Amino acid sequence: MIAPEAIDHVGIAVADLDGAIARYTRWLGVAPFAREEVAADGIEAVLFQVGPNRVELLGSRRADSVVDRFLQRRGEGLHHLAYLVPDVAAALAAYRAEGATLIDEVPRRGAAGRLVAFVHPRSTGGVLVELCQSTAVGP
Repeated sequence: MIAPEAIDHVGIAVADLDGAIARYTRWLGVAPFAREEVAADGIEAVLFQVGPNRVELLGSRRADSVVDRFLQRRGEGLHHLAYLVPDVAAALAAYRAEGATLIDEVPRRGAAGRLVAFVHPRSTGGVLVELCQSTAVGP
């Protein structure tokens, strides 16, 4: 198994992104450092730096997005836990070798241009796991 280098961020699904930004700015005592639409996923991500880690607020931009489906089923709350790994493709291969159910069979572009992939919660104790690689690879 590929050991994570760190917990990169905690993703939180929110129904009202602007309202959540205001609350988290007050609660964390810092303003977000990035806001980005990930059009392919139909989401908008807002990142806060909290010490060495990040909190990512996720808002839906369309009715068929994964965040919208999550909000419809579960309401607001913890969406995923993201681990920083040196090589997402290698980490995916290791999860696959362990028999894990993968959401992404190959890495893809996520927020901030990172290479990302998701592992299904049924293989990770009920937690959606995102594997992310901080270095950009390929186009």
